[in-house]
Amino acid sequence: MTDHPTHRPRRLRTSPAMRRLVAETSVDPRQLVLPLFVAEGLTEPRSISSMPGVVQHTRETARAAVREAASLGLGGVMLFGVPEHKDALGSGALDSDGILNVAIADARDEVGDDLLVMSDLCLDEFTDHGHCGVLDDAGRVDNDATLEVYARMGVAQAEAGAHLVGPSGMMDGQVAVVRAALDAARHTDVAILAYAAKYASAFYGPFREAVDSSLQGDRRTYQQDPANRREALREALLDVQEGADIVMVKPALGYLDLLPLIRDHVTVPVAAYQVSGEYAMVEAAAERGWIDRERAIGESLTSIRRAGADIVLSYWAAEVARQA
Repeated sequence: MTDHPTHRPRRLRTSPAMRRLVAETSVDPRQLVLPLFVAEGLTEPRSISSMPGVVQHTRETARAAVREAASLGLGGVMLFGVPEHKDALGSGALDSDGILNVAIADARDEVGDDLLVMSDLCLDEFTDHGHCGVLDDAGRVDNDATLEVYARMGVAQAEAGAHLVGPSGMMDGQVAVVRAALDAARHTDVAILAYAAKYASAFYGPFREAVDSSLQGDRRTYQQDPANRREALREALLDVQEGADIVMVKPALGYLDLLPLIRDHVTVPVAAYQVSGEYAMVEAAAERGWIDRERAIGESLTSIRRAGADIVLSYWAAEVARQA
């Protein structure tokens, strides 16, 4: 007679109701942030070929997307501006009538404080060379000169109505200068979501189309090397020391090991960005019938939450919330 096993973990997997009861990780709408691209001069949304289902919004359709995000109970929206004109200094980022700042104002006008309005604080969408900062005479990104622009950009976004600003350029000291500028301008309640560990990743490819990137060269001198792990913790700890209210890892799936590492060393919330390439891979494979799209979306988001992310930025945020 075969001895029967004493322990049967399968008992807790017998039905959907049982699995819901004992699930250790959830993905709730309040934990999700929807990135939105708002383009200057459009009269109707423009499809992004490498990101099926995602568009460059007009100001009006962006307002509608923000309203829906609030009605779905999402944690927030992260706004990116796509200007018609760019220059070497990214001056459109500072213009109160520039596309990102007016999109922030539009969003706040729609939802007030019912939804968190977040804004990308970086120059790459606004520079004609596509880098995240201003260049020196040798064509290199000048860290300290860029910080001066970031400080002004943070204040401009706060004055437009942003609840949180997201310094994403990976300049040394960016959080400290943005915090000091916000406080000096009496925007002490505006929070900073710091892109603390942002890697020089191949998974940003579709995003370049989404923002009409003009990038020349690459960003390896300021974004992190994918080979490095301890450096990510150092960056996160520095950002917290400089005043970050939330720290973020970007991309998410290829860097899941960083989430528990950082989560164990900081007391602020930890976010992760499920980037354009992660989105595009699932959509492309699903379109070919190679994977179950809905299950893949749910599994990928759950893995990011399970690894330690309190907040996830995802292009599927609204879709997932509709099904919650």
